[in-house]
Amino acid sequence: MSLSANVNEKANLIWAIADKLTGVYKPHEYGKVILPLTVIRRFDCILADTKEAVLAKHNSMAPDLPMREVFLKKAAGYEFYNTSKYTFETLLDAPDSIEANFRNYLNGFSKNVREIIEKFKFDQEITTLAEKNLLFIVIQEFTTPKADLHPNKISNLEMGYIFEEIIRRFSEAHNEDAGQHYTPREVIELMVNILFNNDSDILTKNIAKTIYDPACGTGGMLSVAEDYLKKINSSAQLLPFGQEINDETFAICKADMLIKGNDADKIKNGNTLSDDQFIGEKFDYILSNPPFGREWKNDKKAVEKEAKLGAAGRFGAGLPAVGDGQMLFLQTAIHKMKDTGSKVAIIHNGSPLFTGDAGSGPSEIRRYILENDLLEAIIALPNDIFYNTGIATYIWVLNNKKESFRKGKVQLINANQMYEKRRKSLGNKRNDIPKHYIDEITRIYADFKESDVSKIFDNEEFGYSKIVVERPQKDENGNIIKKSGKPVADTNLRDTENVPLKEDIQEYFKKEVLPYAPNAWIDEKKTKIGYEIPFTRYFYKYVPPRPSEEIMSEILELEKSLDGSLEEIFSD
Repeated sequence: MSLSANVNEKANLIWAIADKLTGVYKPHEYGKVILPLTVIRRFDCILADTKEAVLAKHNSMAPDLPMREVFLKKAAGYEFYNTSKYTFETLLDAPDSIEANFRNYLNGFSKNVREIIEKFKFDQEITTLAEKNLLFIVIQEFTTPKADLHPNKISNLEMGYIFEEIIRRFSEAHNEDAGQHYTPREVIELMVNILFNNDSDILTKNIAKTIYDPACGTGGMLSVAEDYLKKINSSAQLLPFGQEINDETFAICKADMLIKGNDADKIKNGNTLSDDQFIGEKFDYILSNPPFGREWKNDKKAVEKEAKLGAAGRFGAGLPAVGDGQMLFLQTAIHKMKDTGSKVAIIHNGSPLFTGDAGSGPSEIRRYILENDLLEAIIALPNDIFYNTGIATYIWVLNNKKESFRKGKVQLINANQMYEKRRKSLGNKRNDIPKHYIDEITRIYADFKESDVSKIFDNEEFGYSKIVVERPQKDENGNIIKKSGKPVADTNLRDTENVPLKEDIQEYFKKEVLPYAPNAWIDEKKTKIGYEIPFTRYFYKYVPPRPSEEIMSEILELEKSLDGSLEEIFSD
């Protein structure tokens, strides 16, 4: 049986267990029961072969022995263990005591597994299942051959896919929640393609590198990156790190890491913006899809305190408006880059491209990125490819060790039309990016050549000087009012001009301002540098309006079909 067939069959069987919950739970609530039970059952199957050895070791040691946990993990053969006498099978021997015995079983797990169960908030569901006489039935379903999740039957890779498929199905059952769990797989694959492009070490050598997601959700980005690397170079290793604020999605991510044999302690629970769990740590690759338009006022005190640290903290470049924290995640990614070289792929909506005037937080963040030559490319994605939004989205690619031909340059790629319509929409997701377009976008990025969909600019192309143009006050006779021999500015006539950095300010002023206001001057103390990336302007194609005769002809044809009702209007 092929990998995908085995995964689908197992996912279908586990999904079918949810039918037992009908009536007590609504379809979009099934995940509260099935997700944690799938995780617990997998751990139960994994630990089955060493169960007796763990119990023997547990019973031979004092409860307060300092090395107790180390010995138990060694006896289990994994980074987790269970010291309860029960297994899923033996729980069924006492139906009347199922709730108490099941709780005893769960309490027997090592701390890292108990933390996952707690974050799932599964305790409440156990109570509900027991009250509705469903707990025994559901555990029984998970002990049948169809739910055998032993590693001999299901590899770690397959289990990761099964778990991902179950999460996806539950997300689909509750469309509006799907986007919180998922960045579409094809978008992640494109980002990973870009991250690994031309990295001969990771693509060909026996090497270990780190990857970090500051808003990791259920861990989809980290998992897809790892799977992708295994396909192209099985001897390389990608060590995943992530932080997630939501308890349930954190639990899913950490469980997925444990299931696949990764170091799950590298997945942290907490608010990345106000409580960075990886202070001082740097990573080879960073990829993320942080929330758009989510305010950070609850984190304001902590963020502003860190911003005062300047370059020693994450937010020294500037602070975005309090209504949208995505540029704080962007700065977090930059701060986590290694001095020896790191690459970032991060998804944003349109606002980080242009919001904020010269001197504002967003403009200063763009200024820092461009003046330090960190921005390598921005890729405009098709609309309607995300589950929870149909708006325009972009992948920002950053690199602090650019290849020589990219230095001082930014590549803009317009992949807005590279999609296929879905047969059935999923929330706001009406389009997919098929593999041939993923490959094409990757090739366009790698080729670094100009075309209809690829434009290359110098970094300073996006910068401008915002100058303040003053004009003098005049008295009732039209004479210029002066003070200390200098004209007094009329604030009502004050204006500003954005002068491209590539242009000389005085030359621009002579050409664009003085012919229309001969007595104007620049208040040089007020000049500010700004940066913006007007992406759509660079790819705008002028479409001339249709000739009026053609439009009139169409209207008259339409008028005929309306039985002459427009005749009076046009006969005038």
